[in-house]
Amino acid sequence: MFPRTFAKRSKQHLLMTLAGCLMSLLGTGCQSTDQSPSTKEAVPHERPYVLILGTAQDGGLPQIGCQEPCCIRAQQDLTARLFVTSLLLADPLSGKRWLIDASPDIREQTALAHGHPASRQETGPRPPLFEGVFLTHAHMGHYSGLMHLGREAYGAHNLPVYATKSMEQFLTDNGPWSLLVESNAIQIRSFQPDTPIDLGADLKVTPLVVPHRDEFSDTCAFVIKGPDKSLLYLPDIDKWDRWKTAIEDVLKNVDYALIDGTFFAEGEIPGRTMAEIPHPFITESLRRFAKLDSSQRTKIYFTHFNHTNPTVINGSSAHQAVKSAGMHIARKGMVFDL
Repeated sequence: MFPRTFAKRSKQHLLMTLAGCLMSLLGTGCQSTDQSPSTKEAVPHERPYVLILGTAQDGGLPQIGCQEPCCIRAQQDLTARLFVTSLLLADPLSGKRWLIDASPDIREQTALAHGHPASRQETGPRPPLFEGVFLTHAHMGHYSGLMHLGREAYGAHNLPVYATKSMEQFLTDNGPWSLLVESNAIQIRSFQPDTPIDLGADLKVTPLVVPHRDEFSDTCAFVIKGPDKSLLYLPDIDKWDRWKTAIEDVLKNVDYALIDGTFFAEGEIPGRTMAEIPHPFITESLRRFAKLDSSQRTKIYFTHFNHTNPTVINGSSAHQAVKSAGMHIARKGMVFDL
């Protein structure tokens, strides 16, 4: 079970397809950086799909003030840079798209989203960047990109922002975010946990509340369900056993799972107690999921990597441990057909 770069489309889209492929050859398209053999064929989509726009923890890579080799390398080599975790949900049939988490890298990620879906029509002097933005929670890597939607930058108008009630209150009660609401740059649409949000024919997003240091808002994961397949997006959670829902039960009902892989192991951040930031270590997840059938383990793609996480280094022992366990490492540009 692997993400695919493209899926077959009907004949009526052939001309559009050829144009899109030409754009990709010219460097204007988005390509996966970690394709499996089944992802190499460039065939266009007809079903909704999810495009990974970033896989880093909130601070990105390189991270501010970091003089470790991982950050120095990313400062010198742009290909080693990791954008903060974010997804694009695209529907070729309607030409619509939605951003999942507005990260600090939203400018570059909007550029990566250019041409997705190929059927999208943009008209007028200020066409909407997206049909909506879904926010998981109020930590800097997941909502601070909203700042680019105001008067100082894009100047959006009534852009729907889907959020929990507590996230809505955080945005409306605190500047500068409240100005986005008051100026009608964004229009908040609060949702209820476990209640599907219909985005079109055979396309739904269902929020799931998860435990995670809720200083300013509660935290959600999303299950994105298309006509054929579904994907779990769970970038942030405290330890697995703090969730009233067993992650294994959620895995049974989805085809792909992008889950919290912030840290590889205990002791990864010298001089800080990691109890202050209690994510499930990848080593813990590997042990927990080892008992699952291979058909369940292959659904798992770790994401939301801290800059210290060795998992993202090709050939590292951490990288090999994930692969040997039958699981995967999410990469910018991966596409998951729904």
